[in-house]
Amino acid sequence: MAEEVTLLDFWASPYGMRCRIALAEKGVNYEHKEENLRHKSPLLLQMNPVHKKIPVLIHDGKPICESLNIVQYIDEIWKDNSPLLPSDPYQRAQARFWADFIDKKAFEMGAKVWKTKGEEQETAKKDFIECLKLLEGELGDKPYFSGESFGFVDVSLIPFYCWFDACENCANFSIEATCPKLISWAKRCMEKESVSKSLPEPQKIYKYALYLRKFYGIG
Repeated sequence: MAEEVTLLDFWASPYGMRCRIALAEKGVNYEHKEENLRHKSPLLLQMNPVHKKIPVLIHDGKPICESLNIVQYIDEIWKDNSPLLPSDPYQRAQARFWADFIDKKAFEMGAKVWKTKGEEQETAKKDFIECLKLLEGELGDKPYFSGESFGFVDVSLIPFYCWFDACENCANFSIEATCPKLISWAKRCMEKESVSKSLPEPQKIYKYALYLRKFYGIG
């Protein structure tokens, strides 16, 4: 009997993109269900009654919530293909640390850049660049964060790359000018089919960011 795998998702969510990339890396066939975040489906409310948020992975009827948790689950269940987390316990702990940093700092600061204006935006831009510089320092001269192979930290961060245009255009700055190695890493990741097919076009994301700014009266 074939496994039943469903992903409840939203096209512009970098958190959902993580799950799409991980499933693609593992070669898992799944049903993708796009959610309307203003009118959440009964299935989403049933499968994630605590946070009522996407993404949710449903595996044989059982829900797994929170994107980093989902990616780890995917890595453990489909462990025979394209391992994402290192086998060494210390390296695995480090990968989880940086993924958590991306969640709690980089994504949050990046979202503030396109969601704000004036002094608040300038502060957010400065904080975001500092986050990216820290990540660039961790990357160093390695092809990927874990070394030679695409892994957990890469999956955690690369979805926000398609939001970079929105950040840059809304706040008038260049990420490549301050973090060239990070942009080179991002372009390397985009050469992978699992990544390029999982991320929407940056221009589409930028238009969506402009729509949200207008909707929330940011201007």
